[in-house]
Amino acid sequence: MALFIDSAKKEEVKKLTDLGLIRGITTNPKLLAQVPRPAKEVIKELSEISPQLIFYQLSKETLSEMEKEAHEFFEIAPEKIALKIPARTTYISLVRKLGPEIPCAVTAIFSDYQAYLACEVGAQYLIPYVNRATCLQGDGLSLVRRMREIIETKGYEAEILAASIKSKEEAIQCILAGAHHLTLPYDVIISLGNHPLSEEAIKEFAERKSPASV
Repeated sequence: MALFIDSAKKEEVKKLTDLGLIRGITTNPKLLAQVPRPAKEVIKELSEISPQLIFYQLSKETLSEMEKEAHEFFEIAPEKIALKIPARTTYISLVRKLGPEIPCAVTAIFSDYQAYLACEVGAQYLIPYVNRATCLQGDGLSLVRRMREIIETKGYEAEILAASIKSKEEAIQCILAGAHHLTLPYDVIISLGNHPLSEEAIKEFAERKSPASV
C-alpha cells in the first residue's frame, strides 16, 4: 500500500517527503492552478523530490491533443511520471494506447461500470472520488467495495487509489472498504499520526522524573 499527497505545492510535498511519509504525488488541473507557474515547471520540480510516482492529469479535450500532452509530460521524468485520464468512454480508450509505455490511472470514477471499463483496457490504477460520491450519490465507500470486488472477481491487476478524502476517519474507512492506496491532502496526512490522548501520554512521559518510564 502507498500513501500519496494530493497537492502541487512544493513546500507540502517536501515536508512529507523529508518525514518519509509519502510514496508519491497526485496532481490535477485545479491543484496546479494554485501554483502560479507553468504546469511543466511545477511537474518537473515536483518530480525531482517525489520518492516515486507523480500523477499528472491530462487536460486537453481531443484524443490527439491528449496523446501529445501525455508524451510531453512523460518526457519530463520518464521514470516517475504517471497519467491520470478522466473517466469518459472516449478518454478511457487512451489507456490501451498509452498504457504499455506510461503508467495510467482512470480518475474521477463514480461508478462500478466505469471501473470495469478501465480495467478492461488495462488501467493500472482506478481513482474513485470517495467523498464527492458520498455527497452526491450517498455512499462513496460502497463504490470502493464494488470496485474491489470487480478487480478480485475477474483477476484484474488494477489497483484502487482512493481520492477525494476529507478526514482521517474517511481515510481509514477507505482502506477497510478495499482501497489499495490513498491520496490525501497535506492536513489529513499530518492528522493521521495525532490523537489527543497520545499528546497527554507524551506530556506525562516528559514530566516523569524516572528515566525508566514505560
